[in-house]
Amino acid sequence: MIKQIVQEIEQALSRQSGHDSATQSNHEFILSELKAKLKEIAPLSKLEGTQRELNSALSKYPKLLEKSFNPDISKAYRNIDFDIHTVNQIIADHFYREGQFILGDCFVDESREPEAAAKKSPFLEMYQILEAMRSQNLEPALQWAATNQEKLEQNGSDIELKLHRLQFVEILQKRSLDEALKYARAFLAPFAASHIAEIQKLMACLLWAGRLDSSPYAELLSPMNWDKLAEELTQQFCHLIGQSYESPLSVTIAAGVQGLPTLLKLMNVMTGKKKEWQSMKQLPVPVDLDTEFQFHSIFVCPVSRDQASEENPPMLLSCGHVLCKQSITKLSKNNSTRPFKCPYCPSEVEAGRCRQLYL
Repeated sequence: MIKQIVQEIEQALSRQSGHDSATQSNHEFILSELKAKLKEIAPLSKLEGTQRELNSALSKYPKLLEKSFNPDISKAYRNIDFDIHTVNQIIADHFYREGQFILGDCFVDESREPEAAAKKSPFLEMYQILEAMRSQNLEPALQWAATNQEKLEQNGSDIELKLHRLQFVEILQKRSLDEALKYARAFLAPFAASHIAEIQKLMACLLWAGRLDSSPYAELLSPMNWDKLAEELTQQFCHLIGQSYESPLSVTIAAGVQGLPTLLKLMNVMTGKKKEWQSMKQLPVPVDLDTEFQFHSIFVCPVSRDQASEENPPMLLSCGHVLCKQSITKLSKNNSTRPFKCPYCPSEVEAGRCRQLYL
């Protein structure tokens, strides 16, 4: 409709420009004709109706947003005594882990946590290696892998071989056959005993020197190999310095965001019970999180149906079955030497011989 209106206006303007010397009556006739056509195409009442519908929808939108997204998330807050020193360490560690070194230094200075700066050096080294890899330079990564060779082998990592493989392919494709062969003898030969199939594949690539992109081994030239190796190097680097691959702060916030709707619903139900909410050590309802946030198993006692906790840990009976500590206490009548029958087999066990399990 708008397009048709524009076309009618343009046609009227062209007719007026073609009749510059025409009388005033001709111009008035063109304008009156345009007015009649516009009225026929889109009556004013029709436009007002459309505008009214739009205004009605826009007026309802803020209410729908407020209903769907509760802006007040403070209801789910609990008064917990945080160790400020530990929190500052986690925040500084997050900045350094994300490569925000200037921001991390600023935070360390303002929070007066000089000890937190100790994490800067290893992450700075890691980002220097990754930056070099983005420029197709593997030398820093190879040097790091050679320095930490024993630790990487203990972890079962073959990242050093993967780095040498990538370097070998680069030499074969961009330099010469002789250089690639020399590199293979110097750096790939030591891996022949444990990775013979991989070495044989790389040696076959020598037959396609300079035209590897048209060979059966063209996948070795994929840029994805660089990205995957950079990710694996980051994982191994973090593992060697005793850090998790993902930032604990990022994981905590992401898990909190996912569990927040459940906590807000719980607080709406517990309105007026703030003291009870603040004193809870365990939530009365489960908070379902994705598998990426499940770092250990959860045990529910088959007798009491209670979830295991620090105060009520799972205990291994001598017969091999597992119950929570409180259930064992009730079954044994709080007597560590008095035998009681296992609820799941004919065996008789003693509470004193049960061993605690750690999740």
